[in-house]
Amino acid sequence: MSAAPPPSCAAHCACCRIAPSMLASDLSSLYSEASSILAAGADELHLDVMDGHFVPNITWGSPVLASLRKRLGGEAYFDCHMMVAKPSQWVEDVGKAGGSRYCFHVEALAGDPLDFPALCALIRGAGMEVGVAIKPGTPASAVLDFVSLVDMVLVMTVEPGFGGQKFMPHCLPKVLELRTKFPGLDIEVDGGLSPSTVDAAAAAGANIIVAGSACFKPGANRPEVVATLRRSVEALGNGREGGELTEMPRKRCPVPHVQMGAVAAMFAVGLARGMMK
Repeated sequence: MSAAPPPSCAAHCACCRIAPSMLASDLSSLYSEASSILAAGADELHLDVMDGHFVPNITWGSPVLASLRKRLGGEAYFDCHMMVAKPSQWVEDVGKAGGSRYCFHVEALAGDPLDFPALCALIRGAGMEVGVAIKPGTPASAVLDFVSLVDMVLVMTVEPGFGGQKFMPHCLPKVLELRTKFPGLDIEVDGGLSPSTVDAAAAAGANIIVAGSACFKPGANRPEVVATLRRSVEALGNGREGGELTEMPRKRCPVPHVQMGAVAAMFAVGLARGMMK
């Protein structure tokens, strides 16, 4: 029996945004990495905040976000993915640190003193947009009644808390369900996204693409990766084609090694002649 075809949405007008995951960057040079990927064409910086309770890992908190905001200035968009046990606890701190979007997990509400509407109101009061995330095992129905309160829904395509996991295509029907019901909604996918997997997510209706290793691995052509991800959403999600698609960056033509060797040889000969005079 042949495998079922991947889910495919009708063309939508939700604008494509590329949000590289800073957790995959060189953390010893966070500002330089952020500046580099923004210069490569990224629209947002995806910043994973983990508290060691909702997920077993710990990353960074508001002091790091504030330092990065100070260095980058006010224009950079901070997509703060809050993998924390009590989302309401950190809203004020992240807002003051310069967060642009505060994306909490719907699964964490069970342990939070605020309900969904109250948490959304708190986030907006702190000057941030509202996002809600669902794990691979959580159905889209968990957030359907609250979509009017949020700006974005994040569908995880790996289990939250660890980088470098493989993309889970079985999560994509949730993306298609959300896109079909809410054509203009911002739908983000996070986990295992790369030029080799993005087409499936884009076809299902995702318009905000989080990619980590694909953007930051050694030797990656960052402008090319960002452009490839964007073109996938434009073509398979927005229905664009040909000249309507974002142009791929021009590849630099390296000087052939033979030519460089010849130049070096000529320089050596000239230097030797000069020493003989």
